[in-house]
Amino acid sequence: MNGLRKRSLTLAGHATSVALEPEFWAVLERMAAARGLSLAALVAGLDAGRGERPLASACRVAALEWKPD
Repeated sequence: MNGLRKRSLTLAGHATSVALEPEFWAVLERMAAARGLSLAALVAGLDAGRGERPLASACRVAALEWKPD
């Protein structure tokens, strides 16, 4: 897990952790701020709409697709 940063979150009432590269966390934090959400709320939304995709992958894809206003 060299280079990954793990964060613990509570999603749908369950504790979980997600390991991502710091660059992805930085984008997700900017996304959350731009939407007026906490990081946990943003990730919860991604979790709800990810389907079969692993949560870490859904977070990376969302970060890559995000276009700030």
